[in-house]
This record gives sequence, structure tokens and C-alpha cells, in this order.
Amino acid sequence: MFFIILYYIITIILGIGIGYFIRKQSAEAKIGSAESHAKNLIIDAERQSESVKKEALLAAKEEIHKMRSEAEEESKKRREENSEFERRLANKEDQLDKKAINLERKDQSLTDKLRLVEEKENRAEEILSERIQELERISGYSSQMAKEVLLEELKHEVVHESASIIKEYENKTKEESERIARNVIANAVQKVSADYVAELTVTTVSLPNDEMKGRIIGREGRNIRAIESLTGVDLIIDDTPEAVTISSFDPVRREVARIALEKLITDGRIHPTRIEEVVEKAQIEVDRSIKEAGEDAVFELGLHDIHPEIIKVLGRLKYRTSYGQNALRHSIEVARISALIADQLGSDVRMAKRAGLLHDLGKAIDHEFEATHVSLGVDLAKRYKEPDPVINAIQSHHGDAEMIFLESVIVQAADALSAARPGARRETLQSYIKRLETLEEIANSFEGIEKAFAVQAGRELRIVVKPENISESEMIVLSRDIAKRIEHEMEYPGQIKVNIIRETRAIEYAK
Repeated sequence: MFFIILYYIITIILGIGIGYFIRKQSAEAKIGSAESHAKNLIIDAERQSESVKKEALLAAKEEIHKMRSEAEEESKKRREENSEFERRLANKEDQLDKKAINLERKDQSLTDKLRLVEEKENRAEEILSERIQELERISGYSSQMAKEVLLEELKHEVVHESASIIKEYENKTKEESERIARNVIANAVQKVSADYVAELTVTTVSLPNDEMKGRIIGREGRNIRAIESLTGVDLIIDDTPEAVTISSFDPVRREVARIALEKLITDGRIHPTRIEEVVEKAQIEVDRSIKEAGEDAVFELGLHDIHPEIIKVLGRLKYRTSYGQNALRHSIEVARISALIADQLGSDVRMAKRAGLLHDLGKAIDHEFEATHVSLGVDLAKRYKEPDPVINAIQSHHGDAEMIFLESVIVQAADALSAARPGARRETLQSYIKRLETLEEIANSFEGIEKAFAVQAGRELRIVVKPENISESEMIVLSRDIAKRIEHEMEYPGQIKVNIIRETRAIEYAK
């Protein structure tokens, strides 16, 4: 057993040794083969590098030759250009030399001519001096004295001619300005379409029957008291058949009361609770109507930068009238006329239109405050930062202040045109007759008046004076005094002409 094991061990050792020897021989053979292959690769690489090197050298030589050729060509071209430039310079130098010679010749010629001119001037001065001395000897005047006499005569002639020319141009300018003014006003009035007539303030509400009066009054008058306390108006229920009269100094309150009363009459339910609901709805309706009226007016005229509070106040003019003329429509008409006149005169059209629209703004609130509509309108315009031309137009459109801007003059003229046009305003018969009587009374209160007549619907006051008491010069003072008194004591639309007539008659009878 031992020998068997030993045999196997020896066999294994011999196998390992033989295997190691065989592997070593194989590895040496592979190494030799690899070295031989590497040598071959090195040889091939050296051959290829030599070939590439030769090709690179050839390419570099060709490129160098090409660059050398191009450089020589460029150098040749430069030399040719330089030669051409030098040739041109030489030609220009020749030309400049020729011009310099010509200039020298001309300069010499001018010098000679200048010398001749100076000699002639000196000679002319000598001749002129001799002639002046001869003239002074003959006339007996020195040159200074002659100048003064001549200037004096020219002065008189110029003054006379300038006065004649000025007078002629004044007459032409006056005629032309009157013609232009008439055309401007005529075009402005013609272009404004007056689509409304004088309005009467609605103060009467129709009833379906007389029994409705009792229901409006209510038990012990509670309904009528509720209406009056909630609306701030007075209800006049008299013997007028099927009608109730609303009385209030505030046109907005009057409108609220009218709408509420008409709704109550239509509804038929009239009691304090229902009255309160209807009045509240009527107030909302009127407020909405006021706002819409102001916005419509501003939109109609294309003015979109007016303060909302002013628009709201402006809308209240819808329920304000002046001699029957609706104040809002009047303001819109004044704005249109102002814009047309401003366009004709080359003024600011938008500013004139804005001033015309807002000129009667104070009338919307003049029943709420103790002040004139002019001062109230000025306060509103200043509060909401209106431009100065608008404020001045509001302040001066009735002559209460000086008109600083051209727009103020335009608005005053447009206001008079809108108020004075036929059909714009109307008065009740009683107020109309009262105005005529007041005019005649004012005229008759002055001394020396024989007769006084209010004619042309109160537009003219025709006065006949006693010639023995009133002289012609006193007539002018009298007409001014009567006009001033009318302005202070009366209110009237437009203007009134005071026409005084003085007549002397001599009567004799042939027998």
C-alpha cells in the first residue's frame, strides 16, 4: 500500500514537472513569435512614417511654392498701383502749379482794379463835396439844416398818410370784423339743432276720479302728512277736478313726489307703510335718472374726463327750469354753440364746450344754499379741480367778474344766444305783464320823462323825454342810469334796449 501511494506521488510529481516543462517550451515559443510580430510591426510603421513624412514634405513644398507665387503676384499688383498713384500725384501737382499761377495773375488783376476803384471813389467824394458846397452856397442852407427841413416835411407827409391809411384800415377792419362776427354767430346758431321748446314745470298729477282725493288725504290726514314729510313737498288738494297740485321749491323733491304719487294712484294701496316704500323706490328711480342724465349729457358732448360728482350734480339740472327752459338742455345747447364759435375763432374747442356745459352748474343746488348759482358753480368747479378757463367762464357769464380767457367771452355769447332764441324760454302771462309794468315804472320814476313804453315783448324800453327838461347830452347819462337801475332791480332773459327819443316841435297856425 505504501508503495502504491509512493508510486502515485512520484507519478504526480513527474506529471507536474513534465507539464511545467511543456508549458515553458510553449510560452517561450509564443514569446518568440510575439517578438517577431512586434519587430514586423515596427518595421511597417517605420516604412509608413517615412512615406507620410515624404508626402508631408511634398505638400509643404507645394504650399510654400503656391504662397510664394501669390505673394509675388500681390507684390507686382501693389507696385503697379503705386506707380499709378504716383502718376496721378504728379498730374495733380502739375495742375495745382498751373492754378497757383492763374490765381497769382487774378490776384494781381484784382489789386489793380481795387486801386482804380479807390481812385474813382476818392474822385467822386471830391466832386460830391464840391457840389454840396455849391448847393449850400446857392440855397443858403447847410447840409444839416437841409436834412432837418427835409425830415420835417417828410414827417408831416408820413403822419398824414399813415393817419389816412390807419383810418381806412380801421373802417375796413370794423366792417370785416362785424361781418365775420355775424357769420360766426349765424353759423353757430344754424348748426345747433334746437330739438326742444320751452318746458313747463310739472306740478299737477291727474287723478282717475275725485274719490281718490280722499284716499290720498287718508284718515285724519295721515296719508297726506306721510307723503309731505317723506318727500318734503306740499300737496294742494282743492276744488280742481281730478287733479292734485304738488308745490315745492326743490325740483328733485317735486319729481320724487310726482312719481311716488302716480305709483300710489296706479297701485291703489295708499297707507303710510306703502307710501314709505313707494317714496323710497321713487327716490332711487330719480337718483338713477339724475345720474343717467348727467352721463348722457357728457357722452353726447364727448367730454369723458369730468369728475363723477360734477356729473351727478349736472344731472340734477334735468329737473331745473329757467323761464320754462330746461336747464340741462340749455347747458348742452350752450356747450354746442360755444364749441362752434371757438372752432370759428381758432380757440380751444374742448375747453369752450366744457365751460359751456358747466356754466349753470350752480343752478342744480341754488335752492339748498343761500348763495347765487354763479358762486355755487364756482365753488363746485374749484372743489373738483376744473381748469381755470372753466372756472372763469362760470364766474363771468353774468358779468360778475372780469372775463380773462377767450372761452369766457364765447360762453357768455353762447348763453345769451341760447336764452334769447325764439321759443327757448317762456313766462306766465302774469309775470310777463308784471315785467313790462316794472320796466315802465322804472322809466317814469326819472324826472323829465314824458312817456315810457315797453315794446317788443319787453326787449326794448322806448322813452320819450321832455325836450325843455332833458338836453341831448343829458340823454346819454339818462339812458345809462335807467339801464343800470333795470339791471339792479329786475331779472330777465337776454338784454333790454333803452331807447330815448327827444323831439322839439314848433307849431303855428296860418289864419
